[in-house]
Amino acid sequence: MRKISLLALMAFTFFAGCKKDHLVVPGSDNNSRKTDTLQGAITASVTLDANKNYFLKGQVYVKNNATLTIPAGITVYAQVNQAASAKSVLVITQGAKLFVNGTVDKPVVFTSAATSKAPGDWGALILLGRAPSNVGTGNVAGLAVSTDTQYGGNVSNDNSGSISYLRLEYTGGINPPAEDEWAVDKASGLVMAGVGSGTTINNVMVKYSNDDSFQFVGGTVNASHLISYNCGDDDFDFDLGYEGNLQFLVGYRTHASSQALRANGFESYNDSIPSTNTPLTRPVVSNMTIIGPQETPAVKTNLNQGVYMRKGTRLAIRNSLVSDYPEGAFMVCPRTRPVILADDDAEFRSNLVQTDTLARAFCWDQDVKGVFADPELTAFETNAVNKDSVLVSSTDFKFTMMYAAGAPDLTLASGSPALSGADFTGPDFTNSFFSQVTYRGAMGSVNWAAQSNWADWR
Repeated sequence: MRKISLLALMAFTFFAGCKKDHLVVPGSDNNSRKTDTLQGAITASVTLDANKNYFLKGQVYVKNNATLTIPAGITVYAQVNQAASAKSVLVITQGAKLFVNGTVDKPVVFTSAATSKAPGDWGALILLGRAPSNVGTGNVAGLAVSTDTQYGGNVSNDNSGSISYLRLEYTGGINPPAEDEWAVDKASGLVMAGVGSGTTINNVMVKYSNDDSFQFVGGTVNASHLISYNCGDDDFDFDLGYEGNLQFLVGYRTHASSQALRANGFESYNDSIPSTNTPLTRPVVSNMTIIGPQETPAVKTNLNQGVYMRKGTRLAIRNSLVSDYPEGAFMVCPRTRPVILADDDAEFRSNLVQTDTLARAFCWDQDVKGVFADPELTAFETNAVNKDSVLVSSTDFKFTMMYAAGAPDLTLASGSPALSGADFTGPDFTNSFFSQVTYRGAMGSVNWAAQSNWADWR
């Protein structure tokens, strides 16, 4: 009798989270499919129907150690609510898991349900794990404080599932950036807070986010083949003790930032004090390509640095290309500069950076006093024995098609200095995660980010 009651309860819970409304979603790209609704709490494991699309209605939480599996080819249309506190989100709580099983031809897509889609139409896809952060446990800013929004713990290899071939569009509406610049864990794009190394993340594109595209808040998760396209704030953002490995990243912009903030390609800090609380924020990155808009003042508005290291963060960045940011390719803030210069573990090595504005290739942010070229930092980053980064004009990267009316082609043409020179020596880069390619930047001769069903540059 008890077993029958439990089964009935599980069935009730499932249907409460996944209603079969057969909606025709405004602005959907394929109304020939029936569309069911995801809403409320999903507390029993469920696999979505591969022959349907789904409507994400408000804030949806996968909890109670449940697993949500999304097959290839499904589009999830997020309800558009104007109030930031009511923006639609999908939250995978601690102990629960998400499996996104997209393919290059049949990706899983989360997008706005609006007829005229816009950045900030909905919130974010949020993974919450039990891996360490340097604040112990925290809650994602912009959501109600509860166990359902908590992240952090002591399980470094925590597993929140796996994500492959996913595209997120028009996110970033939970905390308007202009109102909440310093909320380090504000939710936009793909948020990974306290997510452990047992989780698999690869081939994810975030486009037209109103805020950051990828947020790593504490945790140890590794990821590869990530694309940020025309986001409002940072392409890749790291906070509160993130210690994972990342390879093959693209941050690309064709226009100005929508927010009057420090919009950077790559931004990292330890905490807001700053302190030396551990774990220290130290992303280990190889084969990243960060590209800002072409040299036109109008499209440089609200953009700052290609790479910005601030507030006590450490760094290990190799084999990467950075170009076309108006305040410089690499900058540190006053509270980070002496730490980086003195830290034997700090690396910005075997990279190529633009020198179109030579004085600011490597620079120092003195807060309200402005941005200044830093000879010490330049010497540190270009030391041929220790750091071995090289200054070149951005045109000398020789991408196949750096800027194009359609999709960029960031493969390397003949004669590019980035075709060789990759360096994977040392303990950070010799682990099994990194593919030891010969080229620098996100791609060599194979354009894994070509316009396709998965990577949509429109």
